[in-house]
Amino acid sequence: MSQPSDIAARPPATPWGLVILLGALTAFAPMSIDMYLGAFPEIRTSMGTTQEATQLTLSTFLLGMAIGQFLYGPASDRFGRRAPILVGIAVYVVASVWCALTTSIEGLQLARFVQALGGCAGAVVARAVVRDQFNHTETARVLSLLTLVMGIAPIVAPALGSWVLLVADWRMIFWILALFGLACGAAVFLRLKESRSDETAAQARSESPARAFAALLRERRLLGYALGGALNGAVLFTYISSSSELVISIYGHTPQAFGWIFGVNAVGVIGASQVNRMLLRRLSPDDVLRKASLMAIAFGLILTLAAATGIGGQWTVLPLLFCCLASYGLMAGNTMAGALSVDPRRAGSISALMGGLSFGAGALASWAGGALHNGTALPMAGVMLACLLGSAGALWFLALPKAGQPSI
Repeated sequence: MSQPSDIAARPPATPWGLVILLGALTAFAPMSIDMYLGAFPEIRTSMGTTQEATQLTLSTFLLGMAIGQFLYGPASDRFGRRAPILVGIAVYVVASVWCALTTSIEGLQLARFVQALGGCAGAVVARAVVRDQFNHTETARVLSLLTLVMGIAPIVAPALGSWVLLVADWRMIFWILALFGLACGAAVFLRLKESRSDETAAQARSESPARAFAALLRERRLLGYALGGALNGAVLFTYISSSSELVISIYGHTPQAFGWIFGVNAVGVIGASQVNRMLLRRLSPDDVLRKASLMAIAFGLILTLAAATGIGGQWTVLPLLFCCLASYGLMAGNTMAGALSVDPRRAGSISALMGGLSFGAGALASWAGGALHNGTALPMAGVMLACLLGSAGALWFLALPKAGQPSI
C-alpha cells in the first residue's frame, strides 16, 4: 500500500469560503440538468413534440459542456482564472433567458447547447484553481469537498423544479437558472482571487492550445485517469438521462416523488465523496481508485442481472442504482487529482480535457440509453455496466502504478 509523504503531513485548515464558491461554480451543470428533468412531460406536451426530441435537449447540453471545456481550460492558463469564468457566466445567463423565451423544441435544443457553452466555464476553471493551491492528495480532498457542496444541487434542484411546476410552467425554471448565474457571477467578481502561477502563464504563452493538448495526450497515465473518470462519470449521466422515464413513466411515481428519489441518490454520491475524504487520511488516491473501481463493477453486474431478470422490480433496481452511483463520489475527485498532478503547469488544459471527455462520454452514454430504450431498466443498466468496465480497464492498465512504482 503506497503512503505518499503528503498524506502523513497534517492537513491544512479547510478554506471553506473558497470551497463554497468553487462548489457553486461546479454546480452549473447539475442545476441546469436536474432542475428541469421532471418537466420533460410538460415540455413535450406544451411544444407538441416527442420524448426523443425532448431528451435531445439534454444531449445537446452535454455536448455543449464537452466542447466548451476545451475553450475555457487553455484560456484560463493563458489569461488567468477569473476572466474566463466571468465570460462563461455571462453567456450562461443570456442563454438561460433564451431557453425561457423560445417557442420551438429546436430553439430549446440550440439554446441549451449555448447555455452549456457558458456554464462549463465554472467547473473547468474551478478545478484548475484547486490544483493551483494544493498538492496531489490535498487536491483530492478539496475536490471531495467540492462534491459535497456541488452535491446540494442534485438534492435541491429536482425538488425545486417540481415545486415550480406546481405554481408555474416549465419556463420559470430557466428564469431561476438565469438568476442563479447572476448570483454566481457577482460572487466571482467580488470574492475570487487570481491563482494562476507565473510558471503556468509562461507555459501557456510558449505553446498553442493544440500543442498543449497534443502533449497531454502523449501522457499514458493522464489518459488512464481521464478515461477512467470520464467513463465512471458517464454512469451518472446515463442515469440522469433515463431517470425521469424510469421513475415516472415505468415505475409510475409522481414528479414530486421523482425529486425525492433523485435527491436520495445524490445523497449517496455526496456521502461517498466524504467517505473518500476520510479514506485519504490513510490511503493514497490511487489505492482508493483500485478498490472503488472493482466495487463499482460488482454492483453494476448485479444491477444488470436484476434488470434482466426483473427480480424484485423497482425495489431491487433502485437500491442497486444507489450503490452504482455512489462509486462516482469515490472516484471523481481521485481521478481528477491524479490527472492534474501529471503536469500541474497545464492545469487548465488538463481540467478541460478531463471535463470534455467526461461530458462527451456522458452524451454518448445518454444517447445509447435512449436508443436502446425498451420500457425496462435493462438498457440503462447495460450501458452503466459497460462504462464501469471501461473505467476500471483504463485505470488498471494505464493510470495506476504497478507494484514498486511510486504514485504521482
